[in-house]
Amino acid sequence: MSKPTPISGFPEWTPAQRMIEQFVLDRIRATFELYGFAPLETRSVEPLDQLLRKGETSKEVYVLRRLQADPESATGDDALGLHFDLTVPFARYVLENAGKLQFPFRRYQVQKVWRGERPQEGRYREFLQADIDIVDRDTLPAHYEAEMPLVIGDALRSLPIPPVRIQVNNRKICEGFYRGIGLTDPEAALRAIDKLDKLGPTRVAELLAETAGASEAQAKACLALAEISAPDASFADAVRALGVSDPLLDEGIAELTAVVETAAAHSPGLCVADLRIARGLDYYTGTVYETQMIGYERFGSVCSGGRYDNLASSGAVRFPGVGISIGVTRLLGLLFGAEALTVSRSVPTCVLVAVTSEDDRPASNRVAEALRSRGVPTEVSPSAAKFGKQIRYAERRGIPYVWFPGAEGDEVKDIRSGEQVAAAAGEWTPPRADLKPLVGPASTGA
Repeated sequence: MSKPTPISGFPEWTPAQRMIEQFVLDRIRATFELYGFAPLETRSVEPLDQLLRKGETSKEVYVLRRLQADPESATGDDALGLHFDLTVPFARYVLENAGKLQFPFRRYQVQKVWRGERPQEGRYREFLQADIDIVDRDTLPAHYEAEMPLVIGDALRSLPIPPVRIQVNNRKICEGFYRGIGLTDPEAALRAIDKLDKLGPTRVAELLAETAGASEAQAKACLALAEISAPDASFADAVRALGVSDPLLDEGIAELTAVVETAAAHSPGLCVADLRIARGLDYYTGTVYETQMIGYERFGSVCSGGRYDNLASSGAVRFPGVGISIGVTRLLGLLFGAEALTVSRSVPTCVLVAVTSEDDRPASNRVAEALRSRGVPTEVSPSAAKFGKQIRYAERRGIPYVWFPGAEGDEVKDIRSGEQVAAAAGEWTPPRADLKPLVGPASTGA
């Protein structure tokens, strides 16, 4: 067999990195459940017509196709694709199961998603997301939009990562403002403004003219709105100072003010109102969120989402929702690349039980079973080599303790300090810091 060629965009973490990932996921799940979100997992595939009906995603969807597909089949596998986010499948799940759900429905999902985009640092074609959403029937109170940053702030604050800043905007502000200045295609204007960081104001002004029919004065007004940013509700005064009025604009200002003020009361400095944030997907209708890690701003958002009113509907019944997603693989990939996270050992094992001779292996197995029954991660030495070799095996793997069974009593050795003491498998407990690997920031992080 020839040497395999790596496929870009499909990360495969080392065991140590995977342990860090599991630690991060455990912390995130714990925070989500503290806020009352219940776990859910949806299928990996969705009908293509559902995946493509919202947003500019047609070039990113991976199509599902059997190698030996039936050429006469017009539907089947050829009409399915791998989901590119967790919001679209969640909306479908709500529609299918509305009769069984209690509203407002609060759920979290931690699953892989797939996007056919160009791989680069922090961007992958297969990656893990951790989503929360709140959906209600017919109407969804705006206070849920203010709750989202609190949950994410607490979840990310529980991790050994750099501090984050959540940038928030409200689509109603943008749409109302564009209507107020006479633009007839607010969605085209939003899509142009969403490219501001990539293209710069000059090119975006040209796009506004080309795609949204904006005059020079209208384009200038759109760019002036996008420049407004404030860590508090003072953004509202800056918007009103532009002299544009529209009922939808007023509604959006009120909603975004509530989000910023709620976040400031919970965690000062967590949120900033940034009116250039638009979010590319078309289904957002209210508050939108983007989250940057301090020191990693050049890589863009690691957590984003927003309010959607029309993604899930059946006849006259709507299920409006608000959600936000942590790009777990994206976040960790950036930190791994900067060597900014560390784990105290690369295996879960806390104790290696030495084997005196192969005939005595059953005695070593009994010690291991006694330690495991009390929650101590333990493995038995792979061979009855000299004790020096068994100790070196533990050192290479980062296992802190070696247990020596003895006819006159057992002893356990901390191979870092060299201290060796008498111990009984039914009583001995390692220090709490040694029981499981510890995850933390590396001293050389970015």
